Amino acid sequence: MNLRTPLATARGLGSAHSGVHHWWVQRLTAVALIPLTIWFVWIGPGLLAADFDSARAFVGAPFNALLLAAFVVALFWHAQLGLQVVIEDYVHTRWLEISLQVLVKFTAALGVLASLLALVRISLGN
Repeated sequence: MNLRTPLATARGLGSAHSGVHHWWVQRLTAVALIPLTIWFVWIGPGLLAADFDSARAFVGAPFNALLLAAFVVALFWHAQLGLQVVIEDYVHTRWLEISLQVLVKFTAALGVLASLLALVRISLGN
């Protein structure tokens, strides 16, 4: 039994089937951020007290660089997903909603790229 009206069927209106994927990705990034944040908070005071060469050597270690890159990507991705939901729920002017969504996505992408570039430059010593 189809509960959709004939007009809705003709227009193709209904679920886009993307909500569950969005929900899962947001939960997975949250779960990934738990140990990454604990690790980052654990190493943070040591890096703040270290001189530049020691901090560069720490970041240059492959395992630490990998964890820092994972932390940055998961953090910005999770933030973008959360802000997307907030904008969808609370911004009701269509042009403003689309503009804010684009701004958030570009800002998150720029943040990831800038962070990864800084990580690579510190790791390689340039």
